[in-house]
Amino acid sequence: MGVDARRAVWDFQSLMIKALGIDLGDARIGVAGSDELGMLAHPLETIPVAKGKPVARILELAAARGAQAIVVGMPRNMDGTYGPAAEKSRLFIEELRALTPLKVIAWDERLTTVAAQRSLRESGKNSREQKGVIDQVAAQMILQSWLDSQV
Repeated sequence: MGVDARRAVWDFQSLMIKALGIDLGDARIGVAGSDELGMLAHPLETIPVAKGKPVARILELAAARGAQAIVVGMPRNMDGTYGPAAEKSRLFIEELRALTPLKVIAWDERLTTVAAQRSLRESGKNSREQKGVIDQVAAQMILQSWLDSQV
């Protein structure tokens, strides 16, 4: 392998980042993780908000997967303004940042739940079947959008 080829591989590796994606909800938090190359997002887990401490579970998942960043969906109105749900996300992001040295990134999540519902419906899942995975799929879409922006 020539010097230029090695440099190209090295430059590509510096772009790869392992991350978690988070879709924050009132009842459940969807979690997605990137693959080893930091290119593709995959659904991981749904964390019930009422049980225990979801932030602790997210940090456990980040450590277990060797994540370097946590990408949290930031809900915005269609006109780009922030509403009450965005304040919950902001506080959640602040809590994460206080507990970890990892990068915690707020990412626009407009229409991810709608897109997740459509994707699951197209795959043949009815509304009842979607309930357990919809948050994970929304988190996957948030994370994939962020990963795509990194290239």
